[in-house]
Amino acid sequence: MTRIVPTSAVFTSSLSAPSDGDLGGLPEWNLGDLYPSMESPEFAHDLTRAAEECARFAADWRGKLGEIAAGAGASEKLCEAVRAYEGLEDLLGRIMSYAGLVYSGDTTDPTRAKFYGDTQDKITNASSDLLFFTLELNRIDDSLLERAIESGPLAHYRPWIEDIRREKPYQLDDKIEQLFHEKSVTGRGAWNRLFDETIASLRFNVEGRELTLEPTLNLMQDKKSETRKLAADALAQTLKGNLRTFALIANTLGKDKEISDRWRGFKDIADSRHLSNRVEREVVDALVAAVEAAHPRLSHRYYKLKAKWFGMEQLNHWDRNAPLPNVPAKTYAWEEARDTVLGAYGDFSPKMADIARRFFDERWIDAPVRPGKAPGAFAHPTVPSAHPYVLVNYQGKPRDVMTLAHELGHGVHQVLAGHNGALMAPTPLTLAETASVFGEMLTFRALLARTADKTERRTMLASKVEDMLNTVVRQIAFYSFERKLHTERRKGELTADKICELWMSVQADSLGPAIKLGPGYETFWAYIPHFIHSPFYVYAYAFGDCLVNSLYGVYQNANEGFTEKYFALLSAGGTKHHSELLAPFGLDARDPGFWQIGLTMIEGMIAELETMEG
Repeated sequence: MTRIVPTSAVFTSSLSAPSDGDLGGLPEWNLGDLYPSMESPEFAHDLTRAAEECARFAADWRGKLGEIAAGAGASEKLCEAVRAYEGLEDLLGRIMSYAGLVYSGDTTDPTRAKFYGDTQDKITNASSDLLFFTLELNRIDDSLLERAIESGPLAHYRPWIEDIRREKPYQLDDKIEQLFHEKSVTGRGAWNRLFDETIASLRFNVEGRELTLEPTLNLMQDKKSETRKLAADALAQTLKGNLRTFALIANTLGKDKEISDRWRGFKDIADSRHLSNRVEREVVDALVAAVEAAHPRLSHRYYKLKAKWFGMEQLNHWDRNAPLPNVPAKTYAWEEARDTVLGAYGDFSPKMADIARRFFDERWIDAPVRPGKAPGAFAHPTVPSAHPYVLVNYQGKPRDVMTLAHELGHGVHQVLAGHNGALMAPTPLTLAETASVFGEMLTFRALLARTADKTERRTMLASKVEDMLNTVVRQIAFYSFERKLHTERRKGELTADKICELWMSVQADSLGPAIKLGPGYETFWAYIPHFIHSPFYVYAYAFGDCLVNSLYGVYQNANEGFTEKYFALLSAGGTKHHSELLAPFGLDARDPGFWQIGLTMIEGMIAELETMEG
């Protein structure tokens, strides 16, 4: 999944990035494990097979599930249907994963864009024949379905069926569901694609160089303040010139979501996300309240300290993620980054390192920065019959090493959960960040442990605190912005200026008085993809970070059997609720004090930084 926290890159004062030769050979992924090429007979065959088998599945099972559930051998017959459905989900997922990964390699290439769009259209049409299945399962009488999953082969799918039942109050008639599904290609899907292609095509003029988004964001972490300001101004100028497009996308998708929520009967604007995350609204509300209450002792406190280090009363917004002054910039070649992450993983568990090593050895990673390549970083699980892939834009900064550790954590999680099959391997977003953030923490602690130099230690601690503030405080501020945006959209269409106003209304409080939000910053909401692709996704980062801080505290206390419990949590995939998975560690996210554990860890790091001389 794409990270919101800015990834890093190294640029010299002349604005030239380090070459692959400086960083060592950067790997490009081999998608041949999915399909040989876009034009391959194997891909064409599977695309045809998907349409035929989906139609056959509908002919075999539509309108029959209720009768089967009431008859003899219900568990066996329903299990046969679920297994067939699962096989089709794996096939469809493989096809769309390949198309999506090819497209992410260069979203500006018309051939790839057409390939992705055509594939999406055909898969949407094929999968419309499957829509009836979960709807019909949910119309089975509760007592009959419970009897079928109580024992017999269908019991294996109990977690998935129980998840499906949670959707029951919000499902619509079959024809309406089919209409929503088919129109998604020309609706939400089309607007998502417009956003992606617009972002990829933008160029930001920094001292005469036309840069894409990723290098421009990375320049805002350059060691020179003048360079950071130039990058911020370029970002603001280009985004401002395209605000009408971004505002139209936000308005259209906001209305699209309101229509869907209204028809389905969701009461709160984020309830559909909470349902898909399998987390209670009260738990998220408690997290938000805890983080917002902690602003003075976290973000406000840290940025005041950082401003002092820079000899300023206030940091400009382009200085927020700046490297500390008078600290030599460190560049990690690819092999060093690889060895650092694998070493940290191996110290925790050789099994964890062995899984992560496959990503390097078998070319499951795409690392170089290329024009048109999707910005940021993600780990795509693809399907259980294949394996995950990781995309990063690696340019050698310490934060790039952390990003690599983060995405490999996702990859390890996805590999471990794969045995659950296509229906139960996916993990709710609130737990999907567990392994990624834990992998980052392991890597950070490993680097910190071997650092004796006080200046270097302070730099590492400050970088980690900033990452945690970006992951916790910033993401909750993003969530609050989204809530305001979707609430206001229900009253009518929003101008670009109004969206900018909503954005600024949450930024000052979250960052504090030591950050000066100058002209241009009001446009920065426009480039954040999660607002477009996954409304209200962002709180999952804060949930995951605080959860991992609590888990890491248990690990530090040498809790017996921690590693085994941790792998059991990851291997569960989507088969268990967060309360059940955290119970073996003595943790409960419903406890109001739970969030304070994670926030206190951040506060402790800030306190340590305050004891160090500037």
